[in-house]
Amino acid sequence: MANVLDLRRRIRSVKNTRQITKAMKMVSAAKLRRAQERALAARPYARMITSVLQSLVRRVDIFDESTGNLAHPLFLTRPEKRVLLVVVSGDKGFAGAFNSNILKTAYQFIQGNPDKEIDIEAVGRKGRDQLRRRFPVASYTEKTDENGVTRNVREARKGPVEVTGDHPGMLTNLEASRVQELARNIIDRYVHEEIDAAYIVYNEFKSVISQRLVVEKLLPLIEIGKQQVAGAVEPSKEEKERAAEAARSAGIEIEAADTAEIEEEARKFGTADVDYIYEQSPEELFKGLLPQYIFAMLYHAMSESVAAEHAARMTAMDSATNNASEMIDALTLHMNRVRQAAITKEIIEIVSGAAAL
Repeated sequence: MANVLDLRRRIRSVKNTRQITKAMKMVSAAKLRRAQERALAARPYARMITSVLQSLVRRVDIFDESTGNLAHPLFLTRPEKRVLLVVVSGDKGFAGAFNSNILKTAYQFIQGNPDKEIDIEAVGRKGRDQLRRRFPVASYTEKTDENGVTRNVREARKGPVEVTGDHPGMLTNLEASRVQELARNIIDRYVHEEIDAAYIVYNEFKSVISQRLVVEKLLPLIEIGKQQVAGAVEPSKEEKERAAEAARSAGIEIEAADTAEIEEEARKFGTADVDYIYEQSPEELFKGLLPQYIFAMLYHAMSESVAAEHAARMTAMDSATNNASEMIDALTLHMNRVRQAAITKEIIEIVSGAAAL
């Protein structure tokens, strides 16, 4: 049985831990506010590029009348034999089941497509480390073509599922240039028929209590502006209530920001009954706009995943703080009982000694 001194040390240790978890909760709450602002700031561009493309698709034929070919290869659909999966996880831990849930959803997607060759692009250190332990990493060699251009050529596959690239630290400081580079890489691989489809696994964040794990199809483009969800996992009622409680204690708004008016304005632009005359050919227009659309989809997914990670960490640290407080109360009660028992024992010994004299 622990003595009073041991219990006091334990209580002091738990109090120190509670201070750390409380500080981490407040830091995550502050980062969550900034992440929400950044995600909201990126939405007008995404809506406008979507509206521009929707307007263009209605007014321009995506098929060339002379050849019958599509105006851009990203519209071309092929049987899905080789698939690219972008897994967006976090760079740090202490976020509850945030990273494990994303990896679980990715594994379910892989297990649900056993007849396909799957390439994985891991965004975030946590996902990269786990995926590298489970699947082989693709190898590349440098080769120079007849024009003197050196490029990396992929070697033979080591298995049906391979990790072809990783992007650690991308979400810590989300830069548009790095997301654009990833978007160009995905587009080039699709255009050169290295892959037949591209999916992304991320945590879709609308508010603290409105988020879900989503497997979204990036390529090919079937319908501009329509989210192609291949799978989604909604949070449980208990998880929503716990996140709402943590948000209230940190002063975070629970409901999502009202953007209906902005979305309506963007929709008017795309549906306006105006006959535009385009100077460029449809091929040039789609060549310039579609990469920006793919970039907007990727940036949207990553910015929302960053906000969801901070929300998950805030909730986890709030739970840890509450558990520490409950443990301190239980240990204090136990210490008082042990101390009272020791005092009672000493009194009995004194009385017994006096009675024996």
